[in-house]
Order: sequence, then C-alpha cells, then structure tokens
Amino acid sequence: MKKKFRKINLLLIFGLPFVFSFGQDSTALEKEKLFTLIDYIQNYYVDDVNQHKLVEKAVESILKDLDPHSVYISKEEVEKMNEPLKGNFEGVGIQFNILDDTILVVATISGGPSEKVGLMAGDKIVKIDKEVVAGVKIDNAGVAKRLRGDKGTEVTVGIQRNGVKKLLNFNIVRDKIPIFSIDASYMVDTEIGYVKINRFAANTHEEFRKALLELKEEGMTKLILDLKGNGGGYLKTAFRIADEFLGGGRMIVYTEGVNSPKKEMKASSYGTWKSNKVIVLVDQSSASASEIVSGALQDWDRALVIGRRTFGKGLVQRPFPLPDGSQIRLTIADYYTPSGRFIQKSYAKGTDAYRKELGDRYKSGELTDSMKHAFPDSLKFKTSGGRTVYGGGGITPDVFVALDTTGVSDYFMQVVRTGVVNKFVLNYLDKHRKQLKKYYTTIAFFEENFEVDDAFLKDFVKYAAKNKIEEDKEGLKESQEVLAVRLKSLLARDLFSEEAYYIISNKHLNPSFQKAVEIFKNNQFDELLK
Repeated sequence: MKKKFRKINLLLIFGLPFVFSFGQDSTALEKEKLFTLIDYIQNYYVDDVNQHKLVEKAVESILKDLDPHSVYISKEEVEKMNEPLKGNFEGVGIQFNILDDTILVVATISGGPSEKVGLMAGDKIVKIDKEVVAGVKIDNAGVAKRLRGDKGTEVTVGIQRNGVKKLLNFNIVRDKIPIFSIDASYMVDTEIGYVKINRFAANTHEEFRKALLELKEEGMTKLILDLKGNGGGYLKTAFRIADEFLGGGRMIVYTEGVNSPKKEMKASSYGTWKSNKVIVLVDQSSASASEIVSGALQDWDRALVIGRRTFGKGLVQRPFPLPDGSQIRLTIADYYTPSGRFIQKSYAKGTDAYRKELGDRYKSGELTDSMKHAFPDSLKFKTSGGRTVYGGGGITPDVFVALDTTGVSDYFMQVVRTGVVNKFVLNYLDKHRKQLKKYYTTIAFFEENFEVDDAFLKDFVKYAAKNKIEEDKEGLKESQEVLAVRLKSLLARDLFSEEAYYIISNKHLNPSFQKAVEIFKNNQFDELLK
C-alpha cells in the first residue's frame, strides 16, 4: 500500500517538469533528479513526511523563481479564484453584512431567487435550514457556505423583519446569480457619461456595451471610463472593451513569448464609440487588462489618461491543470501596447520587493508628486500623433492627479479600517429605513436634500466610542467633511444601489473624476491631446 501511494505522488512530481516546460534542452537526467530527490526523502528521511505539503512547497518554490505572477493554486482555491471572472455563481442572491452577530440583508440582487420570494433589505436571517445562525458568532465564510449551493437546490431561511412579531420562513430555490463588472453607469450632466468597471470578466463586454448604448440614448457625447482600482481579468475582454473605441484594423495589443509566437489583436469595425471623446481614469492599482485598454487608447490618441501611474503588469498567464485538481497559472507571454511598449515593471529584486513596490511609491512621494518618478530615454515611445509616452513600469497618465490625503486623520483611518463607518450606516438604516425610503424616493432627491449634520455626526462619534474608538475632537474636525461624504455615500448605496454611492462620492472624493469633468466642460480635451 505504501509503495502504491508513493508512486501516485511521484507521478505528480514527475509530471512537473513537463508542465513547467523546462524546454527542449531539458534532459532526462534533470527530470530524474527531482524524481529521485522525493524518492530519497520518502524512503530514508529520519521522520515521517507529509508528501502533499512537500509537493506543494516544491511547486511553489519552482514558480517563485520564475516571475511574481506565475502561481500555484490549490484544489480548494481554484473554484473560488475563478468565480469572479466567470461572472456568476450559484446561490440565493443577496448582499449581506454581519451586524451585532446577526446576518443583515443589505440588498437582494435584482431578479434573483431571494427577491422573487420576497426577502427585503433590512431583513435579519436568524435561521438557515432550522439551524440558529444569530448570536453564534458566524462569519462571512460560514454564511456563504450555508446559502450557496447548486442551482435547483432549496434552502429555508428564518427571517426577523422590523414591524413583524413572528418569524417569517422563506423557501428559496438556488439559481445562477450574476456578478456584475460595472459598479456605476450614469449621466454626470446632459453630455458627460460615466462608467465604472471593477474587473474584466466573461460578461464585462456585454455589460459595457449595454451601458454605452443606454447612455448614448440619454444624450452622452463624452465618456469618463473609470478603471481606478481595476486589477484586470481576461485579455480577450480587455481587447473587446478597447475595440469599442478603435476601428480600421488598428492594433490593440500583441503578445509574444519564447514558446508563444507573436499574436496581434486588431480592432474590428463594430465599435460603438469610435469617434466620441473619452477620458480614462487610472491609478496605481489599475493593472493588466486595465493597462491594455488605457495603453491602447493612449497610443492611438483616442483618449486622455488621467490619474497616477498604473501598476505595471505586462505578463500574460494561462492556467494549466495538475492531476489532483489544483492548477498553476503560468506566464506564457509578454504583452505590448500598439506603440511597442512593454509596461511590466521590474521584478529583478525578487517577489517580496515586487510586492512592496506600491508602498515604495508612496514613501518616495510619487503618488503626490509626478516629478518623483523619472523614466530613462530608452523607455520613450511615440503615440500615433507623436506624443511621448513611456514603457517599463505601467501606463503614465497624460494628466497627473495626486493622491488626495486631505482630511484623512488618524481618527478617520481608524473608524474606516475597523469597519465602524459601515456598521453605523447599517445600524442607522435598520432603525430608519422605512422613513428614509418613504421620503427620499430618488437618488437625486437624496443627494440634494439629505444632510449629515452635527447631530448625525455626534451620534456617529457615540457609536464609535461604544465600539472602543475614543473620541478625537481634532481628528474629527480635520476629517469632518470627508467623513460626512463617506457616510452619505454609504447610506445612498444601501438605500438605492452601488451606483448611488459613486454619484455622491465622485463629486467630493474623486479628484481624478473632478479633473475629467473640468477638462470636458472647459473644452481642454483636444488641446491636451496634442
């Protein structure tokens, strides 16, 4: 039995050289070396060895020496990591939060199974399939484990609803639940439209095209495309998004690697926004697919890029399955923008230094001063119109907007970091949702008329103190304006939609957005593209 078990595990190890493609020059001796090492350890090592962990460490070690984005993913993590990019999962269709050790329904997903049976925002889930889940210190993972399941299966939830004395039981048949890629899509004024994309998933292009058409019907002639914080996703999706803006067979991106022949991806003639003006918002967390889109539009002088230098990920990964259900995501090619820019930042100092690079930007002052980062002449490239752009470390914006730290006191950071701001909003809505819904019937009316006044902030400070965050008068004074906007934006989100959050917060807490609106309104767009 022991010998058979060893051979099964060694088969996994023996397969590694093939999966990792050591290359045509690899010899049988090199492959046998790894195989023999594991065999020696199993047969002669002084203590018992967990072969599963040994194999996983070997895989991780090999990948770590390649590049920071070639990674091993355990069997348990594969489905979890793929889910956001697939664009859906199977479950009951609610957004929830845990407040005072109780599962609070923040919102039901439109058209989802929970909405269909009558669950409402503000409902408290106290039982799931007869199991008491209130007051037992359940966490988010525990809730997901109980509510998610295969399409067509049923789960019963016991609901406590404000104004209703008895427990309400709902039988919910699980279904496919969409994960949306677009957080917001709205008209800023009669001409300017705004779209916020949070990832490049399987369904993103379809969502984006729909949003564009709807905004055009509302009169949009200028677009702000917000990719701040967007860490990327599928290369094919990035290509399709960029294709909406470019035509005439223009290059969008090309990829190339030692074992991957050069592949050019060119625009079709089907784009819906090929001539109208567009501004792309980026920051230091915009990566990969976000950089493909912003880089292509910048290289063809189709868009102004506003914000801060992007992350700098120019590597293409492909998943490869391993025999036990785990997988590796292996870098198979580099990608280049139309001008030939390779925007991958250096990882020569190792993975740990690579991970800390964004923190180094903050310490160096680059996030608040564009002059703190300089590119050598060797990294200069030209756009189609002759403007200078740079490679070798992200997409450098055409218009720099500094990271805004105004009003960010230690007190503000503490109440945000500990989740007290969100908890207070949920608590407030739990008590006042009915009245607020009745009076504030639209987002526009709420934005114009709801005020986070001194009394509201005083209640917040008391709530924070109950949650072990001492009152800091100076810190509160410094952050009062920022805190008020944050509270109002979160209230709007939970009362109306994710879009409502951006409608309010963009005006006050998004300097890149404000700069884009200013450029459009002052007719500076064409001048800045020269």
